[in-house]
Amino acid sequence: MSKHAYRPRRSVLYMPSSNERALEKAKALPVDALILDLEDAVGPDFKEAARENACAAAKSGDYGRREITIRVNGIGTAWHDADLKAACHAGPDGIVVPKVNTAKEVEQLVKAMHHFHAPKHTRLWAMIETPEAIFNARKIAGASDRLACFVLGTNDLVKELQAQIVPGRAPLLTALSMALLAARRAGIACLDGVFNDVKDAEGFAAECVQGRQFGFDGKTLIHPGQVEVCNSTFAPSEAEVADAQGMLAAWEAGAGRGVVTYNGKMVENLHVDIARRILATHEAITASD
Repeated sequence: MSKHAYRPRRSVLYMPSSNERALEKAKALPVDALILDLEDAVGPDFKEAARENACAAAKSGDYGRREITIRVNGIGTAWHDADLKAACHAGPDGIVVPKVNTAKEVEQLVKAMHHFHAPKHTRLWAMIETPEAIFNARKIAGASDRLACFVLGTNDLVKELQAQIVPGRAPLLTALSMALLAARRAGIACLDGVFNDVKDAEGFAAECVQGRQFGFDGKTLIHPGQVEVCNSTFAPSEAEVADAQGMLAAWEAGAGRGVVTYNGKMVENLHVDIARRILATHEAITASD
């Protein structure tokens, strides 16, 4: 069971905070969340300007219902402390920290967020990008109530594993599963990693379906053109919603009976829980859209 109220995170788009035009464009994109990036997408000479842009955007209130997060530079880098302090003062919905490897790092980050007076609504998002993080995922996920989300850094995982990026992602399946298991046990959200080839629409769609089948809440994105497919894939379909409604109606009509069936299949409590989750997700997405 989730320890935070469900919030749609089907599509979570990285935006380089050094690019003011991109930040302006993001105000009209149908994304569930934005990661205003200070790390990989920003060169060393533009770090300070990007920090100012991201914090101004987070404080602006111009992004409507979109969840706004800021990705700071990693622990131990020259920019991390200043990034974290500024992000805490800006008060976004979340602060995304790359390469979180241990529960102790989570505890230290949360302590720093408190020290920098981050508002209560500002949650920590931890990027899981290394073999060490995968093996520590269970402890990381349960390290603090302020931790709201895992973000899979699949490109870095491929690099660390000395693997290859291939259709179906066979080299990553164990790591994806372990991170998702840890997140679900702790009751936090879990986001799938990016798809690199923005011209391969078919490959991207297939990877979205795979992520949905795994149980991810959504997927991180690198291009606005990926948003619509992501939104539709990670939302319950009309058929799923209708089936969930029918199942709950059958369950409620058969209250007190030992066995309830729907469309020829036996219905148990676990099926009812799944149906309720589908409908709750659908309602949250509908309200958000």
